[in-house]
Amino acid sequence: MATKKTNIDIDALLNPSNTDFRMVQIMDEEGTIVNPDLMPDLSDEELVQFMSDMVWSRILHERSTALNRQGRLGFYAPTAGQEASQLGSIAAIEKEDVLLPGYRDVPQLIKHGLPLTQAFLWSRGHEQGNHYAEDLNALPPQIIIGAQYIQNAGVALGLKKRGKKNVAITYTGDGGTSQGDFYEGINFAGSFKAPAIFVVQNNGWAISTPRHVQTAAPTLAQKAVAAGIPGVQVDGMDILAVYAVTKKAREYAVAGNGPVLIETICYRFGPHTLSGDDPTRYRDTAELEGWQAKDPLIRMRKYLSAKGLWSEEKENEVIEAAKEEIKDAIKEADQAPKQKVSTFLKNMFDEPGQNIKEQIAIFEAKENK
Repeated sequence: MATKKTNIDIDALLNPSNTDFRMVQIMDEEGTIVNPDLMPDLSDEELVQFMSDMVWSRILHERSTALNRQGRLGFYAPTAGQEASQLGSIAAIEKEDVLLPGYRDVPQLIKHGLPLTQAFLWSRGHEQGNHYAEDLNALPPQIIIGAQYIQNAGVALGLKKRGKKNVAITYTGDGGTSQGDFYEGINFAGSFKAPAIFVVQNNGWAISTPRHVQTAAPTLAQKAVAAGIPGVQVDGMDILAVYAVTKKAREYAVAGNGPVLIETICYRFGPHTLSGDDPTRYRDTAELEGWQAKDPLIRMRKYLSAKGLWSEEKENEVIEAAKEEIKDAIKEADQAPKQKVSTFLKNMFDEPGQNIKEQIAIFEAKENK
């Protein structure tokens, strides 16, 4: 990663004719501001909140991993290493904007308003995990790779037709850019100038398939060219750069200019999911250690500490608060009513056929004993 001034103008990159796909970076891995001209206007309190959010997310990752191994949590996709990419982008989004997350994007969903208890219930496959409050502008995490890109285009077009000054934002990984849905989504949104933000979290691996096998394109950001929309590559381990680029992209989109594709260069420290993936079978230790040195928490910790805004004591307070929040949320999730097969059948069909009605009656008789 570059660690010197790059003379990049984010506004200039937000142009469908742009062919400059150099990585936008504000803070290097030593916590040094290398491109002060790109620094967003943030208060000390906002900077501290960025760090607090990333520490919270790292603890959520660690506790979710432990809960999964204890059999108390279901599906889980690790997020360690992607905190800056996830939380820097969602921080630039307004509450009225619509979030369409992928399965690794639960931290953004929680920060957008989903109670942590519901996030845990979703992981367990409990229907209550999908019962969103009326004022939560989000869809449940998408499991199908890339499908959220088409949905995002449609939601964004709906916002435009309703005269809303909001955006729809979605995420996928580097592997998702090989899906047909990816191209169809960005092309549709580009054609109708829909206010959409498409984020590609390039974490280096699509399960065991490395980035260089996915595509011959030098960058994933440049795939935006085919759709006639701007594409910007950003250092996904730098929360300041991610926030700055996403905020500018949102301003561009709500002004009626159309969608933006953002590629965040980051890394997945752990496995793809905890459902049997073993990254030691396809990644070497040197690669992992090299990326761990670029940890977004380390660089932000150095930056804030140098400014006198962060300390070990402050971090420990955030950690303990996060642990308590998670403890309370999982306890509440444990109290959710057991699911019933009869309910699954009722929810599946608007007008159940006679055979389904008979099955519902059979299961209800068993469940009510």
